[in-house]
Amino acid sequence: QVQLVESGGGSVQPGGSLRLSCAVSGSTYTTNRMAWFRQAPGKEREGVAAIDTGSGNTYLGDSVKGRFTISRDNGKNTVYLQMNSLEPEDTAMYYCAAGRIFGGGWLNERLYFYWGQGTQVTVSS
Repeated sequence: QVQLVESGGGSVQPGGSLRLSCAVSGSTYTTNRMAWFRQAPGKEREGVAAIDTGSGNTYLGDSVKGRFTISRDNGKNTVYLQMNSLEPEDTAMYYCAAGRIFGGGWLNERLYFYWGQGTQVTVSS
């Protein structure tokens, strides 16, 4: 089993920044890829960013390229999502996910087996 706990959400004005953290515990050796997804009220869940925890390779969704970055600290078993230039459209519940995935499908939520409880991000003036 793998447990994921997100933190770092909150309220910020447009143009501001936040850094989300996802602490991973348990059988972490069973996963090799982690990702952030988000879901706004009334909308489908959207893949935001993913990272291969071994190679460090990353993949970003089109809506966040140039503004968000994903990184990991394997020593701390933590994955981060740095969010800059936040927009009201970024308002959503953000979820961390983990899975054992090879090849494509970086932001395919069906490939991720473990999920956190989410942390709320609100961007508003």
